[in-house]
Amino acid sequence: MLSNNPHIGHKVAGCLIFLSVFHINFSAGSTGKGSQSQDDMHVIHHNQLDLREIVFVIQSQSNSFHVRQAERLRADLLQQAHTLKEKPPVVLLLHSLSDHEGDWSILPLLPNLSNSFGKNSSWIVFLEEETNVKTTKLVQVLSKFDKNKEWFLGKPLYDKESTIIHHYAFAENPSIFKYPDFVAAWALSTPLVVRLADKVRNEPLKSDFTIDLKHEVALYIWDNGNGPHLTGVPELCTEPEGSPQTQHCATSLSTAPPLCGEPVNKEDIFVAVKTCRKFHSERVPVIKKTWEKDAFFLEYYSDHADPAIPTINLGVPNTERGHCGKTFAILQRFLTSSVPNTKWLLVVDDDTLISLSRLQVLLSCYDPSEPVCLGERYGYGLSQGGYSYITGGGGMVFSREAVVQLLNSGCKCYSNDAPDDMVLGMCLNAIGLPVTHSALFHQARPEDYARDFLAHQVPISFHKHWNIDPIAVFNKWLKDDLRTKAAEGLDKSTKTEL
Repeated sequence: MLSNNPHIGHKVAGCLIFLSVFHINFSAGSTGKGSQSQDDMHVIHHNQLDLREIVFVIQSQSNSFHVRQAERLRADLLQQAHTLKEKPPVVLLLHSLSDHEGDWSILPLLPNLSNSFGKNSSWIVFLEEETNVKTTKLVQVLSKFDKNKEWFLGKPLYDKESTIIHHYAFAENPSIFKYPDFVAAWALSTPLVVRLADKVRNEPLKSDFTIDLKHEVALYIWDNGNGPHLTGVPELCTEPEGSPQTQHCATSLSTAPPLCGEPVNKEDIFVAVKTCRKFHSERVPVIKKTWEKDAFFLEYYSDHADPAIPTINLGVPNTERGHCGKTFAILQRFLTSSVPNTKWLLVVDDDTLISLSRLQVLLSCYDPSEPVCLGERYGYGLSQGGYSYITGGGGMVFSREAVVQLLNSGCKCYSNDAPDDMVLGMCLNAIGLPVTHSALFHQARPEDYARDFLAHQVPISFHKHWNIDPIAVFNKWLKDDLRTKAAEGLDKSTKTEL
């Protein structure tokens, strides 16, 4: 047994058995997206760090599209090892390691990684599905650091201004704190993993909410100055694979297009906008001036029927917060003959800014016959058996099948003003439906995110009108048509960053 946890121990053991008998019949001329030169092959055979000392953890998700993406990355890593005549490294898919919902938040997983690999590995390297890796260069980079010491490596991000998504941390000088851009890969030395694992075992994780994982992981590791800060590694990159800027890079952003079809039709998406009487003249006009024209089917739901917009009163009183009653009424209406029978439901707030053309491209990667619940994923109480949820402001996308299963479960609001997104998360967790994360949805404004983080995205949504000109923000970040930036940008660099 590799772990004290019977679920992860069994599953990781299966991964190791698979890798021990792994063999690929590649032709001599075969090259992968991270294929190595003859010089690189010479380097790796004379390097002080062995490829088998690295454990790769792909931060994968259980949705079928994401499983395919992660499997493709794993196959590439193993192919590189085969080409180099190296024994394959351990490559783990995060979603398959255990049945614990909180594993995606990384920290609850550390004790199991420590148990399984603390004695026979030197590095745990975390990858996202779209991270492209050149293993020889990565070995060279890691060999620069003493593997017997504590190291936290990555491509640094920082906040230009203090931000709500980071609880206004380091408000006096927010740029002083660095946290990793996950898509560039990030690494923990085994001594650090072992110590952090002991801390997780002995001290309950304090934060109830998981909002921006990369920042929260960095804060936990830094531990108010008692732990290591992030060490920036120039060779961990987010430039597109194959660009001149990546010649020195060990990682880059994969440009291999995912196996998706044509953008879904406008007619396949029903858009539900939650509003209320006091925002009819303030927020609704912004939608009408920006993205409403791109929706084929759209309804505004309010506490007051206003034929000028028009809005529909669902009979649910307005609440100052939560809006659970209104959201569940929308879900129920979606399955009736009152609205068109579409494959997808998008639920947004009246201060959500969104590109529907980019959403059409994104949804081509998903099977609407599956129960898909898609958006920006947050977590609540993940270390104590909590749940994941789609944060509502960035937009919540549901396949029809997901809505059917959700309502058939009998799950309901405990009050009209309960937080709708969190109640939905509890319901989905109770019936075993996963929340699928896409970093292209954003709960906050563009200025609330690190500039370098947004630089390699073609975002789908932002949220809030606070202290901004929402129309100007839409025009800068989200305005395009299906034939230009949405299709080109998502295909080239961010369609796989879902």
